[in-house]
Amino acid sequence: MNFSLIGAAGFIAPRHMKAIKETGNTLIAAVDRFDCVGIIDSYFPDANFFVETERFDRHLDKLRRKGEIKVDYVSICSPNYLHDAHIRLALRNDANAICEKPLVLNPWNVDALREIEDETGKKINVILQLRLHQTILDLKKMIDEGPQDKIYDIDLTYITSRGKWYFISWKGDNEKSGGVATNIGIHFFDMLSLVFGNTKENIVHFSDKYSAAGFLQLERARVRWFLSVDYNTIPDEIKAAGQRTYRSILIEGAEMEFSGGFTDLHTESYKKILAGEGFSVEDARPSIQTVYSIRNASPIGKKGDYHPFLKKVM
Repeated sequence: MNFSLIGAAGFIAPRHMKAIKETGNTLIAAVDRFDCVGIIDSYFPDANFFVETERFDRHLDKLRRKGEIKVDYVSICSPNYLHDAHIRLALRNDANAICEKPLVLNPWNVDALREIEDETGKKINVILQLRLHQTILDLKKMIDEGPQDKIYDIDLTYITSRGKWYFISWKGDNEKSGGVATNIGIHFFDMLSLVFGNTKENIVHFSDKYSAAGFLQLERARVRWFLSVDYNTIPDEIKAAGQRTYRSILIEGAEMEFSGGFTDLHTESYKKILAGEGFSVEDARPSIQTVYSIRNASPIGKKGDYHPFLKKVM
């Protein structure tokens, strides 16, 4: 299969290049407005590279019209707010799309993309790699085979410290990234909905550009969650160990070991996609609705059943 890539200079792009290589396929074209993309040489030094999306689009169109080299997939690693437009570019060029999280920022964009899929006959695949993590698969099996009337108590904490650059980049702009809950949390919300069912109640206790906290009532779980990019919210013992990231998922008070097993999940995602088993826009819809509701909620403060880390920011 022939691939092209949008967003070649981004943090996540090398994982896609690696996945394309490891599944025995070829990257023939890439685009990014920034030209610090020497990483391409490690995987596909013969790939054509563009710094303007218009010229990249024209290149794909020319290849399609000539019929000599068909682009089968366009991998999308661009900023969140551009995913919708870049998916459309892929499908217009008679290619399937592979899109990083979040698929789109707003629920109604999902409906529009479904229409374009129907019109073009092409498929949009979403990278939801936690669904392939063995720990999550084991957890889902345990929940599915456990008491069907049990409602589980869960505390989700994810802190990934970011420096000042973060807030200068598009990631610090809520209109472009969707905010903290969307940018660093959507995979976790997707995982929770996969294992414990759809959201029945969504309460936000706190939200600013650094952190967000709230409560989700799912079909089979009560979830207190806290997400942050603020180093100051990391527990002291983690700081003392020289670490800048903290991840914890407590289920009924027991820690779920979740530190490893991430290395090859993009390659596994690509294998599934190429086998016709990729995750669809409908698979992505519940988490998109969840983070949209969080982004547009009015925080209620320290009321009700809130995450203990909320005290760190209020």
